Amino acid sequence: MSALRAQSTYEEQASGGGRPGPRPVVRLTGVTKEYPGGVAALRGVDLDVAEGELLAIVGPSGSGKSTLLHIVGTLDRPTAGTVEIAGHDVAKLSDRSLSALRARRIGFVFQAFHLVPGVSARDNVAEGLLYSGLPRAVRRARAAEALDRVGLADRMRHRPHELSGGQKQRVAIARAVVGEPDLLLADEPTGALDSASGEAVIELLHGLNSEGATIAVITHDGQIADRLPRQVRIRDGRVVHDGARSDQDVRAQGAVAR
Repeated sequence: MSALRAQSTYEEQASGGGRPGPRPVVRLTGVTKEYPGGVAALRGVDLDVAEGELLAIVGPSGSGKSTLLHIVGTLDRPTAGTVEIAGHDVAKLSDRSLSALRARRIGFVFQAFHLVPGVSARDNVAEGLLYSGLPRAVRRARAAEALDRVGLADRMRHRPHELSGGQKQRVAIARAVVGEPDLLLADEPTGALDSASGEAVIELLHGLNSEGATIAVITHDGQIADRLPRQVRIRDGRVVHDGARSDQDVRAQGAVAR
């Protein structure tokens, strides 16, 4: 049994005689990813992410964390093992169905903001709903709400070149959450930011999580990982540590960061 599954069983029992806990948004079982030449980027990874969790997937360059991001984000398929996203077995989905699952269920935030130049913050966020089938007016209204959630209600009409790096990342986060995805994957979200802006982004992710968002932050930075309540450490394609941190430890690390 993986560390997390053991932990989940304990939590279910502790919560009242084995009552079901939060549903798993992500479930990986025995996931291996090999590339030509016999290079194994992932080796038998077991990982569950429950609804409402906030965690760090942390490891050095070459550890396999980026491959894990691609697998969890359904951007790539494993060589072996099972991947379930929001209850859907990825192996049973066609490419078209998989693309639809990704669009509806997963939000992405990257180190590079990938904002459309010359387009307002609101319309950049509304692009996150482009394939939703919603009318343009509804998409823009929801984009305005998402920008308000990330503290940019007063920047809706600003274009990317009129925003700071931290504000651009907030726009990118708003775009990722505007469709209310089951899972938000943030890949090195503070990597292009100064320390103050980076800390503000981490605080924002904590705030979104407190509202119910399930968030996985992929990072090489141990200090970022220490700001999150659960750490999954990857090395040489394997999970070498999976554990929760106390609220007190997380708060203490946040005080140090500030």
